[in-house]
Amino acid sequence: MRGEDVVPQRVAAIGIGRGFRSTHIAANLISPALALMLCGCATAPMTQSGTLASYQELAPSDGVLAKSLLHVNKDRVLAAKTIRVSPAIFPQNAAPALSDEQRKLVANAVDRALCVDLSERFVVVGRGEAADLTTHAVVTQASPTDRIAAGASKVVSVVPAALGVAAPVPVPRLPIGLGSLTIEAEALDRGGKQQAAMVWGRGANSFTNSPTLSTAGDAYELAVAFSDDFGQMLVTGTTPFGKLPQLPSLDKIGSSLGGKPKYAACEAFGRDPGVIGLVANRLGAPPEWADKGAPAEQKVTETASR
Repeated sequence: MRGEDVVPQRVAAIGIGRGFRSTHIAANLISPALALMLCGCATAPMTQSGTLASYQELAPSDGVLAKSLLHVNKDRVLAAKTIRVSPAIFPQNAAPALSDEQRKLVANAVDRALCVDLSERFVVVGRGEAADLTTHAVVTQASPTDRIAAGASKVVSVVPAALGVAAPVPVPRLPIGLGSLTIEAEALDRGGKQQAAMVWGRGANSFTNSPTLSTAGDAYELAVAFSDDFGQMLVTGTTPFGKLPQLPSLDKIGSSLGGKPKYAACEAFGRDPGVIGLVANRLGAPPEWADKGAPAEQKVTETASR
């Protein structure tokens, strides 16, 4: 047997298939870039704005990607049946590089995702209605996404396809220009006493956050991650970290695909972009293009109340 025939026969014997050669070539070409990306993760400072009713009982409770300080009165939170989501606040000094519209979009993404998450256990009521708990959230820091680096990441991600690679080859995002987000939030009872609170910070990373051509791209995506963590803490009465994720209800799945939310109160924050948003994100389009934000009447009401 000729020496050059040995490798092809062994490849065929283990069933790797016809895509092996092109995949191997692509891997060799991009391996230096992959080595540089392995530690690609932004950090988020744990800033505090002083807006919480109390910071005294907060204790560290970190996840794999997020850092947090939190406190939750489990018995009081689990005893609550109704909840109201107050519009999140995103002051200009928390992210001078973002526009007013981008800050509104990120703040609304927090509210919308949180409303859907809380609907898993609570009855969510609208503004002006009595509730056992009321949430308040404030963005304290958001570093912008570098649009040039994000665009370069999208270009790098199509290299395997351009080389004719048959099998999918995951290409991490370039570890530069990554954004971050820090938020503090609390849940107050009918008497205005804090029953749960969280200071949460997380930076975008090269592996789980998609690059989009927007300075608000990472903040927008991380806003949903915060709402998932804070919402889970209120739904379960315990830290959301160090646990297996819970299966979402059909209502939550429907809302995430742009459908009608379980409670009418959540309509105040608009509907998720759904499939259109997923496609836009996949293409690297700015979230501003797909997300319509809160309904016009809600924006007018918020402006008049400030």
